Amino acid sequence: MKKILFLAIIAFHFSLFSSHLMAETMPASDARVTYVGRTLVEGTDVSYDWTGVYFRLSFSGKSLTMRATDTKWAESPEWMAKRHNYFNVWIDAPMSAEPHRVIEVASSDTIIELIDPAYLKASKLKEHKVIVQKRTEGEQGKTTIHEFATDAKGVFYQAEPIRQRQLEFIGASYDCGYGVDDPSRLAKFTPETENASRSFCAIISRYFDADYVVVAHSGMGAARNYNSKFDGYHMPDRYLQTFDMDSAQATRWNAAESDIRPALTCIYLGGNDFSVALQPSYEKFRDGYYRLIRYIKDNYGEDHPVLCVSSKSHSTLLDYMRDMVNTCPMPNVHFMACCPALYLSTDEDLGASMHPNYIGHQKFSYAYIPYVATITGWGLQDNPVK
Repeated sequence: MKKILFLAIIAFHFSLFSSHLMAETMPASDARVTYVGRTLVEGTDVSYDWTGVYFRLSFSGKSLTMRATDTKWAESPEWMAKRHNYFNVWIDAPMSAEPHRVIEVASSDTIIELIDPAYLKASKLKEHKVIVQKRTEGEQGKTTIHEFATDAKGVFYQAEPIRQRQLEFIGASYDCGYGVDDPSRLAKFTPETENASRSFCAIISRYFDADYVVVAHSGMGAARNYNSKFDGYHMPDRYLQTFDMDSAQATRWNAAESDIRPALTCIYLGGNDFSVALQPSYEKFRDGYYRLIRYIKDNYGEDHPVLCVSSKSHSTLLDYMRDMVNTCPMPNVHFMACCPALYLSTDEDLGASMHPNYIGHQKFSYAYIPYVATITGWGLQDNPVK
């Protein structure tokens, strides 16, 4: 029985491969595909590992596949070798908290079916619009997309360009949607429960109908990481990187070459700096935070607005951040105080490892949105917070 199942799997992949050879193909680097987030183009391939990176493409045809490779980083913990990257897929609909399907990229040079052919057969639409978003963070590996394919009579069109409204979020596990899809606050985190489309970053961006970029990694701090992990290598250092998990200068991020020009950068750091009953000195915390703000200003201009959000109800952290912003020598830097104890219900609003679930992220977004509306000048929108 196992042999028959194995042969069936081989036959399925062979049929995909055979149809792929006779298909209309488009290289991943084609200008008709719109990528939002930090990516690296090498030849016709496009690679990335940051959480939340997404792309849009449009096509007509009876099928849609993606040929991609998943590569583990050498720096990844040993237990990560068994983990994989997961992606949200939306079909003929905008991004939302509920994707149409979730796919997994877990091996080398794999052909993945993005849309069920039955849907395409039943649909009366001539042109289909697809969005694919990486829902897991960099520790799960780097994804390289090689090409897309539809049937021989299919056509690829120009996808929707990057929107006029854009936001940038910098932070740690909350920004990544860590554990957001787990129903139990006592459950141990697994990559399957991480979902970038349900984090407050995604919720706020949807509210303002904006594209967004997330530069975040669980456990990171401005000057001290969770439990002093990776001491000397903090979020300001990662912010300079094209890849979350690659600190090589060869992949240093060059904002001048990117199409992303956010109206506002939001920083949500500090909780890990104050983790496990320890804390950095005010000077160390301030200098780390200022270093990050300096990099942001270098990317987007001296008057680019930055919103610094206090990440937990710790009185010393609140004092640190308030004083840091009030005395900041750089212009247009703002402060938002947030107390999770006042907006999160321990039993109902938490997912894996005591991190917010989707409802918790929604509640946080309600507090956050007025600041974004005021600083950007976009005002409050007549949109749902979801």
